[in-house]
Amino acid sequence: MLRFLFLSATLLCCAHAATAQSIDTLKRIADTGTINLGHRESSVPFSYYDNRRQVVGYSHDLMLKVLEALKTELNLPALTLKLVPVTPQNRLALVQNGAVDIECGSTTHNRERARQVAFSVSIFKIGTRLMVARDSGIHDFPDLAGKRVVVTAATTSERLLRLFNEGIGRKFSIVVAKDHGESFAMLEGGRVDAFMMDDALLYGERAKAHEPERWVVVGSPMSSEVYGCMMRSGDRELKRIVDAALTQLMQSGEAMRIYAKWFERPIPPRGLNLNWPASPDLVELYRAPNDQPVD
Repeated sequence: MLRFLFLSATLLCCAHAATAQSIDTLKRIADTGTINLGHRESSVPFSYYDNRRQVVGYSHDLMLKVLEALKTELNLPALTLKLVPVTPQNRLALVQNGAVDIECGSTTHNRERARQVAFSVSIFKIGTRLMVARDSGIHDFPDLAGKRVVVTAATTSERLLRLFNEGIGRKFSIVVAKDHGESFAMLEGGRVDAFMMDDALLYGERAKAHEPERWVVVGSPMSSEVYGCMMRSGDRELKRIVDAALTQLMQSGEAMRIYAKWFERPIPPRGLNLNWPASPDLVELYRAPNDQPVD
């Protein structure tokens, strides 16, 4: 009996702690009048700096809409947005330690990460592919034998690429760059033969190229993944508000208008149009938003 009472008390304390954590984030936002939004610096066209070093992009526009919902929910019309740059290497830690309340850029939602942070309903669906020079002779992953391939550090693509390389006979060299901009610079400068990453990000990097027509995205997708916005585990109320706002954007058609702005029209910094209509998978995601990882 005593053991049962102790166990019940322990579970009650844990539940209270989890609830307190979820309330504390919104309380801190309300008390300070500030929300900390994590953004990327070079994840074109999701979250990146334009020519004036202003944060822009598809994910950023979605978050600006979510911010309006938070203002209404918290009755804080003057809520201040503090922008916090994050990298693939530090984004989870900055969410976990409270430096960032919501991170929204191009972060893949998988089960491993879901054990460390909470994710919103998914905001995008991608496939991992290759970008190469048009005349490279590389058309798919088996053509990489003996080549040099760059991938951005601390991404799901890096893990997938290493696993693929371990399982083939004639291997290729893997080069790791700190961010997508550096990865593409290595490809553009001839230091590597291919750049592996999420297809949407590859098209985004192509949009920044000096000669976009030189580069093509090729290969059957090695994986299919979804992006979500990260929050601290246990932030149930914040997640509820974020999910409700994103769901409304998707089902009202507003998210599709934001998509068209960034994927079907000229975008900064060079005014290139990605000319990438929404995939059937993304249309279905908008129709029935969910927060399930794809792995």
